[in-house]
Amino acid sequence: MALIHVNVVSTETSIYSGEARFVAVPGAAGELGILPGHTPLLTSMRPGTVRIEAEDGTETFLYIAGGFVEIQPHLVTVLADTAIRAENLDEARAAAAREAAMERLANQSGNIDYAKAQVELAEAVAQLQAINRIRRQTPR
Repeated sequence: MALIHVNVVSTETSIYSGEARFVAVPGAAGELGILPGHTPLLTSMRPGTVRIEAEDGTETFLYIAGGFVEIQPHLVTVLADTAIRAENLDEARAAAAREAAMERLANQSGNIDYAKAQVELAEAVAQLQAINRIRRQTPR
């Protein structure tokens, strides 16, 4: 079976390096599915979940808060602003961040940075989605 090497790094550290048979990343225009032999591509990413399917079928989920992905036929490099393993996300904290961002957006005062609040809301929602995805994939 053909495999593709995957590296996921953030500004702080390397979070994942290994072989995979499939990778899905949250591209700026939608989710990208990547198989070995993919056409070279460089694109930005939005906050969301990176799904890495290993040769044995096990899946690794990583939350990323945006960045870039470089795809080569035998290599995927994810350069994330922030990258966290989905199982290390704090659901209560993400839910509180979502509520706080929604409250700031609902506030009609002129003292709010709407762009920043929208980014914070998108990141919190993406974290909660990552938590839900890993819950659905984990056998009970």
